[in-house]
Amino acid sequence: MKILVCISHVPDTTSKINFINDDRAFDKNGVQFIINPNDEFGLTRAVWFQQKEQAEVDVITVGEASCEPTLRKCLAIGANRAFRVDLNPTDGFQVAQQLSAHCKEENYDLIIAGRESIDYNGAMVPGMLSAHMGYNFVTNCIGLEIEGSTAKAKREIDGGIESISCELPLVIGAQKGLVEEKDLIIPNMRGIMQARQKSLTVLPPVDSQIKSAISKFEKPAPKGAVKMVDSDQIDQLIDLLHNEAKVI
Repeated sequence: MKILVCISHVPDTTSKINFINDDRAFDKNGVQFIINPNDEFGLTRAVWFQQKEQAEVDVITVGEASCEPTLRKCLAIGANRAFRVDLNPTDGFQVAQQLSAHCKEENYDLIIAGRESIDYNGAMVPGMLSAHMGYNFVTNCIGLEIEGSTAKAKREIDGGIESISCELPLVIGAQKGLVEEKDLIIPNMRGIMQARQKSLTVLPPVDSQIKSAISKFEKPAPKGAVKMVDSDQIDQLIDLLHNEAKVI
């Protein structure tokens, strides 16, 4: 079985976020980048299939050379090969086109992508990729087993969990729950050393369309000052909650 895990190179949630170019671009200066958490859950499940089913696991990202340390970490976690499409991504449709071009060359049985990335939260690429490939698609996936050419998946729905059975090839949108957080793999020294010897191939981008463009980013409004109310001023507290905070 051949598995591809799509990786997003995203800012650490502890990083301070700023924008440049009239608030139309993200300022990467001084920002620490990590594997998108939803992708990491998917990669961990792929490595589990590698160990159980002797699956081949590839990882891929669309991005510039600055993404390569993130791909090396994926190799240290257990992926066999890494690919980077040498393109600065601008929208989900463009990314899906780049990924599908590679997938059509490799004929993967299973493609795992994070349900969404934690930077733009678009949640577009997995579905678009499945449409480009003509593969079955399960998003919000929190459970996956493969028996022969049949996949049995579980996904979150409003108010519960849905169990699904479908045939490979398949694209899934992975999220927390596909594996437990305690099962996420922390690369050890041996894995890090082996990652240096594994293949990381840079692919030229294919011709693609851009369907959308960012016009402006806006930060949330700054938090207001805290008002302290004496414990015996209940009427004042109620008035503030009702007329200023407007929560009651």
